[in-house]
Amino acid sequence: MSAPVDPAAAPDPLDGIDLDLERTARRGYPEAIYCAGKTPEQVGAIAREVGTRPDVTTLFTRAGDAHAEAVLHELPDAFHDREAGLLAWPPTPPETGGGRVVVVGAGTSDLPVAREVVHTARYLGREVELIMDAGVAGLHRILRRRDTLRAARVVVVVAGMDGALPSVVAGLVSAPVVAVPTSVGYGASFGGVAALLTMLNSCSPGVSVVNIDNGYGAGHLAAQIAAPFPTDVSPASPGAHPQTDSEGDA
Repeated sequence: MSAPVDPAAAPDPLDGIDLDLERTARRGYPEAIYCAGKTPEQVGAIAREVGTRPDVTTLFTRAGDAHAEAVLHELPDAFHDREAGLLAWPPTPPETGGGRVVVVGAGTSDLPVAREVVHTARYLGREVELIMDAGVAGLHRILRRRDTLRAARVVVVVAGMDGALPSVVAGLVSAPVVAVPTSVGYGASFGGVAALLTMLNSCSPGVSVVNIDNGYGAGHLAAQIAAPFPTDVSPASPGAHPQTDSEGDA
Protein backbone atom coordinates (compact mmCIF):
# COMPACT_ATOMS: atom_id res chain seq x y z
CA MET A 1 0.00 0.00 0.00
CA SER A 2 1.47 3.37 -1.00
CA ALA A 3 2.06 6.03 1.62
CA PRO A 4 -0.54 8.82 1.77
CA VAL A 5 0.34 12.06 0.02
CA ASP A 6 0.98 14.99 2.32
CA PRO A 7 -0.99 17.93 0.82
CA ALA A 8 1.31 20.37 2.63
CA ALA A 9 4.46 18.92 1.05
CA ALA A 10 6.06 20.92 -1.76
CA PRO A 11 5.52 19.28 -5.16
CA ASP A 12 8.51 17.59 -6.76
CA PRO A 13 9.49 19.75 -9.78
CA LEU A 14 10.64 16.59 -11.57
CA ASP A 15 7.28 14.90 -11.10
CA GLY A 16 6.15 13.58 -14.50
CA ILE A 17 9.48 14.44 -16.19
CA ASP A 18 11.41 11.48 -17.59
CA LEU A 19 14.78 12.64 -18.93
CA ASP A 20 16.21 10.66 -21.84
CA LEU A 21 19.86 10.77 -20.79
CA GLU A 22 20.70 7.68 -22.86
CA ARG A 23 19.64 9.20 -26.18
CA THR A 24 23.23 9.96 -27.22
CA ALA A 25 24.27 6.34 -26.78
CA ARG A 26 21.12 5.15 -28.55
CA ARG A 27 20.97 7.39 -31.61
CA GLY A 28 24.07 9.57 -31.57
CA TYR A 29 22.46 12.88 -30.54
CA PRO A 30 21.52 14.20 -27.09
CA GLU A 31 18.18 15.29 -25.72
CA ALA A 32 17.35 19.01 -25.63
CA ILE A 33 15.19 20.63 -22.98
CA TYR A 34 12.48 22.92 -24.43
CA CYS A 35 12.06 25.47 -21.64
CA ALA A 36 9.03 27.42 -22.87
CA GLY A 37 5.97 26.23 -20.97
CA LYS A 38 8.05 24.82 -18.12
CA THR A 39 8.42 26.62 -14.81
CA PRO A 40 11.85 27.86 -13.72
CA GLU A 41 11.64 25.35 -10.86
CA GLN A 42 11.17 22.48 -13.31
CA VAL A 43 14.01 23.68 -15.54
CA GLY A 44 16.28 24.12 -12.52
CA ALA A 45 15.52 20.60 -11.32
CA ILE A 46 16.32 19.25 -14.77
CA ALA A 47 19.62 21.17 -14.76
CA ARG A 48 20.47 19.71 -11.37
CA GLU A 49 19.85 16.21 -12.73
CA VAL A 50 21.84 16.95 -15.88
CA GLY A 51 24.75 18.13 -13.75
CA THR A 52 25.24 14.59 -12.51
CA ARG A 53 26.02 13.50 -16.09
CA PRO A 54 28.85 15.70 -17.42
CA ASP A 55 29.40 13.15 -20.19
CA VAL A 56 26.04 14.01 -21.79
CA THR A 57 25.69 17.21 -23.84
CA THR A 58 22.42 18.95 -22.99
CA LEU A 59 20.87 21.99 -24.65
CA PHE A 60 18.24 24.19 -23.01
CA THR A 61 16.28 25.94 -25.77
CA ARG A 62 13.69 28.75 -25.73
CA ALA A 63 14.96 29.75 -22.30
CA GLY A 64 13.68 33.03 -20.88
CA ASP A 65 15.57 35.00 -18.28
CA ALA A 66 13.97 33.14 -15.37
CA HIS A 67 14.76 29.77 -16.97
CA ALA A 68 18.36 30.82 -17.58
CA GLU A 69 18.73 32.00 -13.99
CA ALA A 70 17.48 28.62 -12.75
CA VAL A 71 19.90 26.71 -14.98
CA LEU A 72 22.87 28.89 -14.06
CA HIS A 73 22.06 28.49 -10.37
CA GLU A 74 22.60 24.74 -10.77
CA LEU A 75 25.25 24.89 -13.53
CA PRO A 76 27.12 28.20 -13.05
CA ASP A 77 29.59 27.46 -15.84
CA ALA A 78 26.96 26.60 -18.46
CA PHE A 79 27.19 28.36 -21.81
CA HIS A 80 24.44 30.97 -22.21
CA ASP A 81 23.43 33.01 -25.24
CA ARG A 82 20.61 35.25 -24.01
CA GLU A 83 19.75 36.49 -27.50
CA ALA A 84 19.30 32.94 -28.80
CA GLY A 85 17.52 31.83 -25.61
CA LEU A 86 19.88 28.84 -25.39
CA LEU A 87 22.11 27.30 -22.74
CA ALA A 88 24.44 24.33 -23.10
CA TRP A 89 26.09 21.93 -20.71
CA PRO A 90 28.95 21.12 -20.61
CA PRO A 91 29.95 24.63 -21.72
CA THR A 92 32.64 23.53 -24.18
CA PRO A 93 31.33 22.14 -27.48
CA PRO A 94 32.56 18.70 -28.51
CA GLU A 95 35.36 18.27 -30.99
CA THR A 96 34.12 18.96 -34.50
CA GLY A 97 33.82 16.34 -37.19
CA GLY A 98 32.01 15.77 -40.45
CA GLY A 99 31.20 18.52 -42.95
CA ARG A 100 30.84 22.24 -42.47
CA VAL A 101 27.47 23.85 -41.77
CA VAL A 102 26.97 27.36 -43.12
CA VAL A 103 24.10 29.37 -41.61
CA VAL A 104 22.77 32.33 -43.60
CA GLY A 105 20.55 34.93 -41.97
CA ALA A 106 18.53 37.31 -44.14
CA GLY A 107 18.64 40.24 -41.70
CA THR A 108 19.72 41.20 -38.21
CA SER A 109 16.14 40.71 -36.98
CA ASP A 110 16.58 37.01 -37.81
CA LEU A 111 19.75 36.76 -35.70
CA PRO A 112 18.23 35.14 -32.57
CA VAL A 113 16.95 32.17 -34.61
CA ALA A 114 20.14 32.03 -36.66
CA ARG A 115 22.22 31.87 -33.49
CA GLU A 116 20.03 29.05 -32.18
CA VAL A 117 20.87 27.15 -35.38
CA VAL A 118 24.59 27.85 -34.95
CA HIS A 119 24.80 26.75 -31.33
CA THR A 120 22.73 23.62 -31.92
CA ALA A 121 24.88 22.41 -34.81
CA ARG A 122 28.07 23.32 -32.95
CA TYR A 123 27.10 21.44 -29.79
CA LEU A 124 26.22 18.46 -31.97
CA GLY A 125 29.81 18.41 -33.17
CA ARG A 126 29.87 20.37 -36.42
CA GLU A 127 32.03 23.19 -37.67
CA VAL A 128 29.72 26.15 -38.26
CA GLU A 129 30.07 29.48 -40.06
CA LEU A 130 27.49 32.28 -39.82
CA ILE A 131 26.73 34.77 -42.61
CA MET A 132 24.33 37.56 -41.67
CA ASP A 133 22.50 40.38 -43.42
CA ALA A 134 22.38 38.64 -46.80
CA GLY A 135 18.71 39.04 -47.71
CA VAL A 136 17.26 39.26 -51.21
CA ALA A 137 16.90 43.06 -51.02
CA GLY A 138 20.60 43.19 -51.91
CA LEU A 139 21.52 40.10 -53.93
CA HIS A 140 25.14 41.22 -54.28
CA ARG A 141 25.62 40.39 -50.58
CA ILE A 142 24.87 36.69 -50.99
CA LEU A 143 26.54 36.42 -54.40
CA ARG A 144 29.88 37.54 -53.03
CA ARG A 145 29.76 34.67 -50.48
CA ARG A 146 29.39 31.95 -53.10
CA ASP A 147 32.76 30.33 -52.33
CA THR A 148 31.82 29.98 -48.65
CA LEU A 149 28.40 28.57 -49.52
CA ARG A 150 29.83 26.05 -51.98
CA ALA A 151 32.30 24.75 -49.38
CA ALA A 152 29.45 23.69 -47.08
CA ARG A 153 28.05 20.20 -46.65
CA VAL A 154 24.70 21.79 -45.82
CA VAL A 155 23.41 25.38 -45.79
CA VAL A 156 20.77 26.61 -43.36
CA VAL A 157 18.91 29.74 -44.49
CA VAL A 158 16.99 31.78 -41.91
CA ALA A 159 14.58 34.38 -43.27
CA GLY A 160 11.33 36.16 -42.51
CA MET A 161 9.40 38.73 -44.57
CA ASP A 162 8.85 37.17 -48.03
CA GLY A 163 11.02 34.13 -47.26
CA ALA A 164 12.61 34.08 -50.73
CA LEU A 165 16.26 33.68 -49.71
CA PRO A 166 16.36 29.83 -49.48
CA SER A 167 15.32 29.51 -53.14
CA VAL A 168 18.09 31.91 -54.17
CA VAL A 169 20.74 30.08 -52.14
CA ALA A 170 19.59 26.65 -53.36
CA GLY A 171 20.11 27.87 -56.91
CA LEU A 172 23.77 28.62 -56.14
CA VAL A 173 24.93 25.45 -54.35
CA SER A 174 24.92 21.69 -54.74
CA ALA A 175 24.49 21.08 -51.00
CA PRO A 176 21.07 20.55 -49.44
CA VAL A 177 19.42 23.68 -48.02
CA VAL A 178 17.46 23.73 -44.76
CA ALA A 179 15.04 26.67 -44.73
CA VAL A 180 13.90 28.30 -41.49
CA PRO A 181 10.98 30.75 -41.73
CA THR A 182 10.97 33.33 -38.96
CA SER A 183 8.15 35.36 -37.50
CA VAL A 184 9.89 38.58 -38.60
CA GLY A 185 7.75 40.81 -40.84
CA TYR A 186 4.81 43.18 -41.11
CA GLY A 187 1.15 42.26 -40.68
CA ALA A 188 0.64 40.29 -43.89
CA SER A 189 3.54 38.02 -42.96
CA PHE A 190 1.11 36.48 -40.44
CA GLY A 191 3.81 35.74 -37.90
CA GLY A 192 5.97 33.82 -40.35
CA VAL A 193 3.24 31.95 -42.22
CA ALA A 194 3.96 33.87 -45.44
CA ALA A 195 7.65 32.94 -45.30
CA LEU A 196 6.76 29.34 -44.46
CA LEU A 197 4.48 29.03 -47.49
CA THR A 198 7.06 30.63 -49.78
CA MET A 199 9.70 28.15 -48.62
CA LEU A 200 7.36 25.19 -48.97
CA ASN A 201 6.61 26.34 -52.53
CA SER A 202 10.26 26.82 -53.48
CA CYS A 203 10.98 26.17 -57.14
CA SER A 204 14.59 25.24 -56.28
CA PRO A 205 15.01 21.50 -55.60
CA GLY A 206 16.82 20.35 -52.50
CA VAL A 207 15.14 22.69 -50.03
CA SER A 208 13.83 21.22 -46.76
CA VAL A 209 11.67 23.41 -44.49
CA VAL A 210 11.31 23.35 -40.71
CA ASN A 211 8.70 25.09 -38.59
CA ILE A 212 8.54 28.83 -37.93
CA ASP A 213 11.42 30.04 -35.70
CA ASN A 214 12.60 26.45 -35.20
CA GLY A 215 16.32 27.12 -35.09
CA TYR A 216 16.94 24.06 -32.94
CA GLY A 217 15.24 21.73 -35.42
CA ALA A 218 17.18 23.23 -38.32
CA GLY A 219 20.50 23.01 -36.49
CA HIS A 220 19.83 19.40 -35.54
CA LEU A 221 18.89 18.42 -39.09
CA ALA A 222 21.95 20.20 -40.48
CA ALA A 223 24.20 18.40 -37.99
CA GLN A 224 22.74 15.06 -39.08
CA ILE A 225 23.20 15.84 -42.78
CA ALA A 226 26.80 16.93 -42.16
CA ALA A 227 27.62 14.02 -39.85
CA PRO A 228 30.83 12.05 -40.34
CA PHE A 229 30.41 8.93 -42.40
CA PRO A 230 30.21 5.75 -40.26
CA THR A 231 33.72 4.70 -41.29
CA ASP A 232 35.16 8.04 -40.10
CA VAL A 233 34.29 7.81 -36.40
CA SER A 234 33.34 5.36 -33.71
CA PRO A 235 29.58 5.06 -33.03
CA ALA A 236 30.06 6.53 -29.55
CA SER A 237 31.44 9.80 -30.93
CA PRO A 238 29.19 12.90 -30.85
CA GLY A 239 26.97 12.89 -33.88
CA ALA A 240 28.10 9.49 -35.10
CA HIS A 241 25.63 7.05 -36.56
CA PRO A 242 24.76 4.48 -33.86
CA GLN A 243 25.41 0.87 -34.65
CA THR A 244 22.59 -1.60 -35.10
CA ASP A 245 22.52 -4.41 -32.57
CA SER A 246 21.75 -8.06 -33.23
CA GLU A 247 18.00 -7.49 -32.77
CA GLY A 248 17.90 -4.70 -35.34
CA ASP A 249 17.30 -1.81 -32.91
CA ALA A 250 19.47 1.26 -33.24
